[in-house]
Amino acid sequence: MRIALFSDIHANLPALEAFFKDVDARKPDAIYCLGDLVGYNIWPNEVINEIRKRGIPTIAGNYDQGIGLMSDECGCAYKTDTEKDMGKISISYTNSLVKPEERKYLRTLPAHIRVEYQLNNDKMNLLLVHGSPRKINEYLFEDREEKSLMRIMQDADADIMCFGHTHKPYHRILPSEPGDNPHYRHAINIGSVGKPKDSNPKGCYVILHINENSSISKKDSIQVEFIRFNYDVEKAAKAVEDSPLPNEYAEMLRKGF
Repeated sequence: MRIALFSDIHANLPALEAFFKDVDARKPDAIYCLGDLVGYNIWPNEVINEIRKRGIPTIAGNYDQGIGLMSDECGCAYKTDTEKDMGKISISYTNSLVKPEERKYLRTLPAHIRVEYQLNNDKMNLLLVHGSPRKINEYLFEDREEKSLMRIMQDADADIMCFGHTHKPYHRILPSEPGDNPHYRHAINIGSVGKPKDSNPKGCYVILHINENSSISKKDSIQVEFIRFNYDVEKAAKAVEDSPLPNEYAEMLRKGF
């Protein structure tokens, strides 16, 4: 089974359209969205409706939650006063754009999606979250301490955990726990479609490969394919510059940070 996973579109319609073109050509068996449809660009309603039109199972990101509640807080961990001021402009502008029906949709998105597999006489749980199972806006960076990441996944009963929020893709295989029966866990950050932050402006998503031999006891039986795709970055950046949003967001798109 080939499962496409995408996240963090952030109202970037050109990136979403390019993503759909790329993923449709690959014909995955299933597709899920891990949230943050809105914020930082001018097309929140269009992005929401493109995803709804396709009937894609979607969970709430922290930005979706904030806009769904018509809050002035997006749950973003801005580090400087400048970032905070820019963030206030973004959430205020997004709130002014999002229509009532689209806001209702954001407000009712689920927090998690869990998919359970029964393969090779063992159970394998796939858990989809935005930030972490504990908190919608918790950042799980690649350098997270192994013990901490293991504890999060154990507490959530997750064998494969896919998430976004940091906009920085990676795949970590956590070592087997002590005992006679090997048990490996996979932590997968799927990157960002519309606002990459890994110094690569190309959009990013994942295709997760689960086959008939996949098992929690086999370290390499889960394959993760990171896919980068081109989109009209300049169109998205120019849209920011022609709006009330800070021009810095346009440069972030151009440089992938």
